Amino acid sequence: MQKISLPAAAKITSPNPVSIVCTLREDGETNLATVSWWTYLSYNPSMIAYAMAKTSYSGERVRETGKVVLTIPSEALTSAVLGCGSTTGRKTDKVARFGIEMQSLPDCPIRVPAHSCAAIVCDLKEFHEVGDHYLYICNVEQVCADEKERAVFAWNGYSEIRPVKV
Repeated sequence: MQKISLPAAAKITSPNPVSIVCTLREDGETNLATVSWWTYLSYNPSMIAYAMAKTSYSGERVRETGKVVLTIPSEALTSAVLGCGSTTGRKTDKVARFGIEMQSLPDCPIRVPAHSCAAIVCDLKEFHEVGDHYLYICNVEQVCADEKERAVFAWNGYSEIRPVKV
């Protein structure tokens, strides 16, 4: 074996999970941001965690509001996933810019992309600095799913978004 960089490791460990973090903007609309790492932490109590760059507008919004919905995008959102990950919501309404159809969830003020496989509604429990990112630890309030949708994953070091072939 030879030494490689962590980004190079991301290429050879593909596919990697990808998700869209949904937060409330100051105007009450939804902001979307693509994240490339999240995980289940506990089933009892139900908890997840995800990481975002310290400079992320969505991170700022979840730290301020304490509310977040992590969604698992489907094939219909493939191009939007890349766009949402390379554009700041601080200056751009990503829903409008990428033409994303949105839907409401029961008892949740944050709308989510209509073509999501799952939506995990959370309250922020705590966050921690981890290098150039923050790790957000969240209590899961509810989970909604659409089993007709097919999840997409990140490939080739997060340069490509597509489903896993069966």
